[in-house]
Amino acid sequence: MEETSPEIQADVAYGIFEIFLNKGLKKGGSYLFELVEQGADFQAEFQEVFREFEREYPQLAQALRERVGGEEVLYRMIREGEGVVPTHTTLMYYIIQDAPDVEKGQVDDENAGKWLIFVDRDKVDEAWCIIRDETIAGRLGISAKVSTAKPNPDSRDDRKVIFVYTRDWRDEEDVMRVREQLRALGYEERLGYKRNIETYRGEYSKKGKRVTYYSA
Repeated sequence: MEETSPEIQADVAYGIFEIFLNKGLKKGGSYLFELVEQGADFQAEFQEVFREFEREYPQLAQALRERVGGEEVLYRMIREGEGVVPTHTTLMYYIIQDAPDVEKGQVDDENAGKWLIFVDRDKVDEAWCIIRDETIAGRLGISAKVSTAKPNPDSRDDRKVIFVYTRDWRDEEDVMRVREQLRALGYEERLGYKRNIETYRGEYSKKGKRVTYYSA
C-alpha cells in the first residue's frame, strides 16, 4: 500500500483540526473568524481543543506539529488569518462557512448546487467576508466556501472562486432567490450555477461544453 506523504497527511490534519476548533469555539458562543477579526486572545481554548484533537488523532496531531513547527506557531498562524482570511490561508484549499441551521452532510448531497463567483485575488478577502456574513445571517444558501492562497493544481486561472450553495438545484425558486440576493450584494454580472452531480462526475467547463445548469 502506498504511504501518504507527510505534506498530505498534515493538510488532512489541519482540515480536521479546524473542524474541531470551530466546533469548540462555537460552543463558547463565538465563531473562529470573530475572534480573529477582534484580535482576541483565545489561546486557552485553542490548547484545550488541540488536546482533544490529539487524543482522537495522535498521529495527525504530530504531523501537524511537524508541518508548521509546533502548536505555538499554529496558534499564531490562525490569529494572523490562517483558515479565516483567504489570502492568508496556505494549509487548505478552501475555507467553508455553513449556515447556522444546516444539518451535517447537506452540502455534499447530490441534490445541492452552487452559484460560482469569480473574484480577483486583491478583492477576495473583502468579498468573502460579505458572503460569509450573509450566509451566517441566513440570507443566502446552506453554505459558502472560498478558494485560498494554497496553490491548487485544479485551478484554471489566477482568480479566486466563491461557491454559494443552495439546498436543492430542483428548487428553482430558492436558487433564484439566492441569485437575487447576490445581485443585491453587487454581483450583477451573469453567474453560472453548477449542480453537485456534475462536480462529482468531474465535469468542468471547457471550449464547446458548458456544465452550468442555470445562468442568470
